[in-house]
Amino acid sequence: MAKIGVQAMMLKGKVSELGAYDTLARIGDIGYHAVEVSQIPMDEANVAEMARARTELGIEFGALSTALDAGPEGSADALTSEFDKIVADAKTLGATNLRIGMLPLALLESLDQVLDFCRRSDEQALKLAEHGISLYYHNHHIEFMKFDGRSLLDIINETAPNMRLELDVHWVQRGGNDPVRTLRKYADRADLVHLKDYRIGAIAPEVFKALAEGDRGAFMKAFSEVVQFAEVGEGTLDFKAIVEQSVANGVKYMFVEQDQLYGRDVFDALKTSHDNLVDLGFADLF
Repeated sequence: MAKIGVQAMMLKGKVSELGAYDTLARIGDIGYHAVEVSQIPMDEANVAEMARARTELGIEFGALSTALDAGPEGSADALTSEFDKIVADAKTLGATNLRIGMLPLALLESLDQVLDFCRRSDEQALKLAEHGISLYYHNHHIEFMKFDGRSLLDIINETAPNMRLELDVHWVQRGGNDPVRTLRKYADRADLVHLKDYRIGAIAPEVFKALAEGDRGAFMKAFSEVVQFAEVGEGTLDFKAIVEQSVANGVKYMFVEQDQLYGRDVFDALKTSHDNLVDLGFADLF
């Protein structure tokens, strides 16, 4: 049965402040009992606290994050250089899913580089499968750009047949596509989903003052930046239809995520998303 959890990228500041165990206890109090770990160092101390949260609090680790190749310091562990550690961490936390958050941006320069990334990722997916672990690719809006008439997401999907998809509904919308139709299109491959709302924010009063004073550039900058990340149920996406389609697809996990909080406390934002999903009738998925 599908389960709704939290994308723990949102919690990285709290983990630094409170520690992993106490942070996971707080989200458990809100009503979440599953997480996807991202942008939190998988060092010995954090992994130990996560394992304790799994044992004592019943927190499920629906997915962990990885990269194909080593990146800047502080980025996810890389499959090509830290494969054994990644597998060991996954087994410690009972995680059977790993996800790549995005391909390196420099690879977008050419189709050949994208294809090489896909082929090498597919090789890693096969290696992970030997350990009972599935590998996923998470989309942003850029995966809807096209090479030779095909979207990058379709190219990834076709060229790495052993790597599954994690669909982020906000980025699908920002990429100009309908989240429900996209979930339906990739139903056989996308069994991890990010629940992230899409909001059009208000333009601040000082921007109109700048416009009145002749600063059209300031206004156009604000005009182009009104698209925001939002708590689930506080934006424009139809989450009743999104969650229902995800459940119909047989997804494993749906992770609530909000890339920017605009001054809100992360626990308050997560409670808003939780309560709105409960109000939509999905209490049994937590």
